[in-house]
Amino acid sequence: MTKPIRSLTTLLMSVLRPFWRGVLLSMLLGVLTVASSIGLMMTSAWLISKCALQPSIADLGVSIVAVRFFGISRAGFRYLERLVSHNTTFRVLAKLRVDFYRAIEPLAPARLSKFQTGDLLGRVVADVGSLQEIYLRAIAPPVVALVTAVAVIVLFAAFNWLTAFTMLVFLLITGIALPLYAERQSQSVGRALIDNRAKLNTALIDNIQGIADILAYGLEDERTTSLETLSDTTAVLQQRLTLVESVSTGALAVLVNGAALAVLVSALPYVDGIFLAMLTLGTFAAFEAVMPLTDAARHGIVSVNAAQRLIDVTHATPVVVDPAHPADPPTTFDLVISGLTFQYASPSVPVFDQLDFTVPQGEHIAILGSSGSGKSTLVNLLARFWEYSAGSIRIGGVELNMLPQTTARGLIAVLSQQTYLFNTSILDNIRIAQPTASDAAVIAAAEKAQLAEFVAQQPDGYDTLVGENGATLSGGERRRIALARVLLTNAPIVVLDEPTAYLDTTTERAILTTMFDVLAERTLILLTHRRTLLERVEHVYRVEQHRLTKIR
Repeated sequence: MTKPIRSLTTLLMSVLRPFWRGVLLSMLLGVLTVASSIGLMMTSAWLISKCALQPSIADLGVSIVAVRFFGISRAGFRYLERLVSHNTTFRVLAKLRVDFYRAIEPLAPARLSKFQTGDLLGRVVADVGSLQEIYLRAIAPPVVALVTAVAVIVLFAAFNWLTAFTMLVFLLITGIALPLYAERQSQSVGRALIDNRAKLNTALIDNIQGIADILAYGLEDERTTSLETLSDTTAVLQQRLTLVESVSTGALAVLVNGAALAVLVSALPYVDGIFLAMLTLGTFAAFEAVMPLTDAARHGIVSVNAAQRLIDVTHATPVVVDPAHPADPPTTFDLVISGLTFQYASPSVPVFDQLDFTVPQGEHIAILGSSGSGKSTLVNLLARFWEYSAGSIRIGGVELNMLPQTTARGLIAVLSQQTYLFNTSILDNIRIAQPTASDAAVIAAAEKAQLAEFVAQQPDGYDTLVGENGATLSGGERRRIALARVLLTNAPIVVLDEPTAYLDTTTERAILTTMFDVLAERTLILLTHRRTLLERVEHVYRVEQHRLTKIR
């Protein structure tokens, strides 16, 4: 299991460590690019100044070759630097998305229940995408700038210490003072921008998923106004960041030109005239390494805020964890619940208090209860989505929380009222329940769920795409695909929450006949209110006053 990510440093180290060669190579290529640029400008300036003295061509041979070398190498190094850095960045982003998913998967559903779907989607897409700025604009540029600045100061000191000191002052102002200004101005705006983007993403996803209800209740104008407000706020915040960028860019231009003039003035009394142009143009080239630092500070703030939103999710520890010393899987499947106590963090009233309940292997029972009575909570406890605080749940004499989660969930197949369908084929949506199942087995499960006639009407048959969350299907069709998933599994215990919801009478009757035949040898727990189902089970229980009461 992936360890929780608790700090930005941990986050960066975990994703950059596998690609350290690419990171170092891109930084080296960045330094070589700037060095080639400085070499090109300084050599060209010296060559032009020397030509004014009309020397022999032999005296210019080395400098001419150097100009050609630096000109070609600068383009080559820049191309390689962009190639390596972007390749590394995309690999880092891919790993980060996978790591983020692996980190949040054990948190579902207990720890993720406080987050909205759109918010989580925004974090895994937009916030992770923002982190590319950390490497491209916040990590590599300072390293390149530091190495280049040290080399330039040493080079200028070889001509005159005052010139080197002048250059140092302007490099410090441009590389430290100006980025600090940009960071301070961008800090609150960057945080607000990330938060507002998250709200906008959440609102968009909620509106898309609930478009039918919005249209049915005539809420189009209200939702449109809300989206426009969020969009306008995002645009205003982006404009404020752009203003900081504009001010920084203007100040940068003034500083670069001022540095060139100051270097020229400081060098006049001490440096041979043939080297004056060389130092002046070298100053312009040297600032190529320092200029990105202002952007690094501005984009770094946005990226750090995005990273913090990821850390806010991943720092949590899962509610349910695998045991350190797991028990062997059971060979019999009697379900025995004794003294079960469970309550959510809020409200503090327990859902179950000393609940006792036994279902012998192969028995079919039904559980009744009003909304909020705890039926779904019982299913979540059996599926190991939540951890019970006291008591015992045993299958075949083995404590449920002493089994690995995958093993425990392999013993119990659950059909909930909210089943997600992926935007893939009908065949693959059913196969999710048993990834190793053959096409024939999947089709057989679909036929048992009364899907054969519907599939036969589709142009692509079982290869028909169902759309996001089954958007192209009716409620009954989605329900039958979910039921086919359960029928495909070999789980000895099956829990069905209103299995015939959204089905017409004819289809319901056919499915019930098939379902009870297929599940005749398995333990079946029905959560339902339909009398047609109650008549087919051996015993009926009701959830009331935090316990199960047998009523038949």
